[in-house]
Amino acid sequence: MDLGIRGRSAIVCGASKGLGLGSAQALAAEGVNVLMVARSTDALEAAAEDLRRAAPDVAITTCAADLSTAEGRDSVYAASPQPDILVVNAGGPPVKDFRQLSEQDWVAALNSNLYGMTDLINRAVTGMCERGFGRIVTITSASVKMPMVGLDLSNAMRSGLVSYCKGISAGLAQHNVTINSLLPGLHATERLDGIFVARSAMMGKTPGEVEELSRNQVPAKRFGTAEEFGHFCAFMCSTHAGYMTGQTVLLDGGAYPGLA
Repeated sequence: MDLGIRGRSAIVCGASKGLGLGSAQALAAEGVNVLMVARSTDALEAAAEDLRRAAPDVAITTCAADLSTAEGRDSVYAASPQPDILVVNAGGPPVKDFRQLSEQDWVAALNSNLYGMTDLINRAVTGMCERGFGRIVTITSASVKMPMVGLDLSNAMRSGLVSYCKGISAGLAQHNVTINSLLPGLHATERLDGIFVARSAMMGKTPGEVEELSRNQVPAKRFGTAEEFGHFCAFMCSTHAGYMTGQTVLLDGGAYPGLA
């Protein structure tokens, strides 16, 4: 299927690894010029070089930035002032017992996972509306639908971001600008490995035992991959998804037990 976005420009956040990298790879394969954003310069440049080799016909650029700061977000839009596609993504807050969360923890999570992300969105939408095309996808978490033990900061911030996006989506739709949220369940990423380590201490089990227990709780009996996640994200950025907006979409192997 031709997604109809060849030649478009995209900003993909958290693009040096995991689900962000999977999304950048899928968009580049569709002929989209991608600005890859992440904090770590070394990891970002290594990922970008691999992507340039895989997709030599598109422009792959990078911006090492801390998106929890205004300066970091400024640098992103200096590098790509008029994106057609924005994939909003940030690493999850620390996994802690909720009774141990400090004010500093809450403020850091707010800047990284809620306010910083809404500011990225706000900066993009005016230009998208003026040009008559825009696709915004926020990568959040299945915890939006089913809050997870130990991920209390993530539960709060990601739910807030999804609610914000739903609230603004109706006003953008008439301009062919969509905003949707992808809610990943358990995907094989470094973030998931870190969660297993943190939960192992809480549960009195080894990380391997926690991993096996978690895998068996997924009806698909496996974890998702960054590649399949990226392809789904690319479709949501396509011309074919123009009538879909304000939605939250679970990619969790069937783990969520509810209907909505």
